[in-house]
Amino acid sequence: MENYTIIIFILAIVIGLSAFAEKSKLPYPILLVIVGVGIGFIPTMNEIEINPEIIFLIFLPPLLYDASFNISPKHFKTNLSTISTLAIPLVFLTTFWIAVVSHYMIPGMTWPLSFVLGAILSATDAVAAVNITKGLGIPEKTLTILEGESLINDASALVAYRFAVATAMGSAFIIWKAAFQFVFLLGGGFLVGVVMGKILGIILRTVRNNINVVVSFMLLMPFLTYLVAEHLHVSGVIAVVFLGLAMARLSSKAFPDHLKNSSKSLWDVIIFLLNGLIFILIGLNFRYVLEDIENDMILPYIGYAVVITIVALLTRMTRVFFQKKNLQKAFQSNKKGKRKISEHALLDFGNSLIISWSGMRGIVSLAIAMGLPKFLEDGTPFPHRNAIIFISIATVLLTLIGQGLTLPWIVKKIKQIEEKKQLNQQTPKTNID
Repeated sequence: MENYTIIIFILAIVIGLSAFAEKSKLPYPILLVIVGVGIGFIPTMNEIEINPEIIFLIFLPPLLYDASFNISPKHFKTNLSTISTLAIPLVFLTTFWIAVVSHYMIPGMTWPLSFVLGAILSATDAVAAVNITKGLGIPEKTLTILEGESLINDASALVAYRFAVATAMGSAFIIWKAAFQFVFLLGGGFLVGVVMGKILGIILRTVRNNINVVVSFMLLMPFLTYLVAEHLHVSGVIAVVFLGLAMARLSSKAFPDHLKNSSKSLWDVIIFLLNGLIFILIGLNFRYVLEDIENDMILPYIGYAVVITIVALLTRMTRVFFQKKNLQKAFQSNKKGKRKISEHALLDFGNSLIISWSGMRGIVSLAIAMGLPKFLEDGTPFPHRNAIIFISIATVLLTLIGQGLTLPWIVKKIKQIEEKKQLNQQTPKTNID
């Protein structure tokens, strides 16, 4: 099959599986991943080569823009402490602990290579979590935290990845330079996003009576903003996020309802197709990565992926519940006038567990892994490249299928427990003399 035929074939499958998933009540992303793996093993199916730059340009800007445009600014601000904790410190903690475990568990995995693997798997994919939990009645606060985390953590993971690869290629790692570059990337991305948002706002106010032109500009701007930011060597991810936040604010004040509805309908279709393609591509590429691995190493590598999945999950759970405890302490100190923490920012056991279990990996990890250099600067092959890619994709699949299939069950159990507690609180106790 030619590549364009394959894409049309995949899009048709995405649409068909969406209808099937809705009727069968199966998690849509999980179904797409499993079918993608199956399609990949069809003998006549050609490999679709994933170019990481194309993935970052085609998939990331619209997905990030849509998520930031639709996120609740009020909930985002209220839960900013939790979001920033998960999006920055947790990313680096996850990178560190995966690196430690990989170094001592996988033969021949040096410290630089271990940190490369850790950085690849450090960012979560809230697109998967939100799609899997859709319709389960998760509180908006929890969804806002998951989406807010994914809006920022990609930038953190990309910074960690760049420094890890540079170290593996022979460059010296200097912590103050890494910290400075991280701040520069985030700060520069913020400025680009704000400036592009201002420019787009001026343009849209000028042409607001022409719906086609307005919607076209809104479609084009995320890609343009991402390219401008990357050209200036700052974070395109952060730039697109703040563009989306700026447009959400402008839309609520300046756009008429019919324009919002037209724009939303078009974006919904685009995001639906992109999400479907992402999960199918994750499954499709498993076969071709598998071909580069020796048969006797497949099971050990899958075993390593299982251990790494558990380590990442435990690291996330520890950090989330530690944040829950910190928020409670900060809230208690409010009474003494030390710090202002809203009661709405507090985490209970239920949403802490859901947030912890929603740490699935996805398209960003896949694209970063596929983008590993094939050769070092001296021309020698990049060590353990196939192993790193295979373990990364196996971990992505394990988190999507393992955590993804159990997450709806966890959400339902938590809801049942909470409903039972509320019922017990409402039922008056009777004393028997």
